[in-house]
Amino acid sequence: MNNDLPISIIIFGASGDLTQRKLIPSFLNLSRKGRLPKNFSIIGFGATVFTDEQFRDHLQNGAKQFAGFNFTNEEWESFAPHLFYQQGRYDQVVDFQNLAKRLGDLETETTNRLYYMAIPPTLFPNIIEQLGATGQLHENGGWRRVVLEKPFGTNLASAEKLNLQVHKGLNENQIYRIDHYLGKETVQNILFTRFANTIFEPIWNRTYIDNVQITVAEKVGLEHRAGFYDGVGVLRDMFQNHLLQLLTLVAMEPPASFSASHLRNEKVKVLSAIKPMTPEQVSTNTVRAQYKGYRSEAQVNPNSTTPTYAALRLYVNNWRWKGVPFYLRSGKNLSEKQSQIIIQFKEPPLAMFPMQTMKPNMLVLYLQPDEGLHVRFEAKAPDTVAETRSVDMEFHYAQAFGQTAIPEAYERLLLDAIQGDASLFTRADEVETAWSLIDPILQTWETHQTPPLGIYRPGSWGPAEGYDLLARDGRRWLNEEARMMLES
Repeated sequence: MNNDLPISIIIFGASGDLTQRKLIPSFLNLSRKGRLPKNFSIIGFGATVFTDEQFRDHLQNGAKQFAGFNFTNEEWESFAPHLFYQQGRYDQVVDFQNLAKRLGDLETETTNRLYYMAIPPTLFPNIIEQLGATGQLHENGGWRRVVLEKPFGTNLASAEKLNLQVHKGLNENQIYRIDHYLGKETVQNILFTRFANTIFEPIWNRTYIDNVQITVAEKVGLEHRAGFYDGVGVLRDMFQNHLLQLLTLVAMEPPASFSASHLRNEKVKVLSAIKPMTPEQVSTNTVRAQYKGYRSEAQVNPNSTTPTYAALRLYVNNWRWKGVPFYLRSGKNLSEKQSQIIIQFKEPPLAMFPMQTMKPNMLVLYLQPDEGLHVRFEAKAPDTVAETRSVDMEFHYAQAFGQTAIPEAYERLLLDAIQGDASLFTRADEVETAWSLIDPILQTWETHQTPPLGIYRPGSWGPAEGYDLLARDGRRWLNEEARMMLES
């Protein structure tokens, strides 16, 4: 399909928070950089009453408030005439007929179309059905693609049902399931760290690596998400997508190429190599907890057992990783905002030097907030017989490329969708395989209430059970050491 054609970008849920905070600032920046086709239109669709001018003013106010870059009035005035609004309801075919007519009026030649679903997933099937019924998914020389926002189901059964429903109107190659986490430059850099540097890949296996720790910590609590979060919890909200995605990037085999098909095949292989847990394994390999005071939050059930913290121990049962534990954890109201991956290497097999202690080497991938990479290794302390000291080599994105070098994740993903590169989008089988791992844990937690729900103090690093999970293996969380490396 020709990507040089004009493009119409239709946003469902255009009056919502995501459009104002993320989507329009991303499209504005792409336009400023000259990365959109010369002829483009962005049409918002929603129930709110807006004229085109009111819609533009609404989005300009949002861009001024939320865009992570400065833009001039001239740049906005150049961008704004491409913005339009079509009021409509998601269950009325007449409103979709009106949308089709509006697009016909705006499109004077063969045009590509990107439909963005900035709405709850329960509305996806009906909207796709209405688009199909009104002929808006027909590829008549231009491509038709649909971007679906997460969550992709709430369990395996709902994910399978959702995939079946959207496949009634779309081929898989037209579907772009977006997880903004994969759009982060530092997440993409995991692959480049591994496969563009020959110093890492030969030792990226069970022979040299002792364990892998993945932490995605949030300092904030529920904020404005209590109505959504209670009953969903940290496992559905963070693990099924973000943390398992990070695990696949760390553990995957080198793809034959960087194409979407090859890359996503390898990610699915990793998830398929993790065995779903039995209830007994859930009891010993998982931790769930809730921060103290959660049940007193507005819109939270006072008897809620929704976990706000979880930690898992997983094993990838293949040749490369057999026996290497992957420790994953995430939670709200923790000590600090932090996303990082720590690769801890094994200790030397023989203590040749008469030092008191020798710390194992460590590679830390900092995903946020101070994006970069650190390597810890041992060096002889000067003017000693054989004392060692841990030292580190470091790389910081801000120092190497400038403070504003890293674009918003949505910007990268929207550009990829326009260009037809699905590498960073999730495929149907990947979604379902991830849910097949999370489902048994959820069922054991919710049905058997095991392991017991722990409690942790807001501002801490989680419950004591989270530390015990590693202590039973003779290990500990290394993020404090990693932070000291960052500050040294």
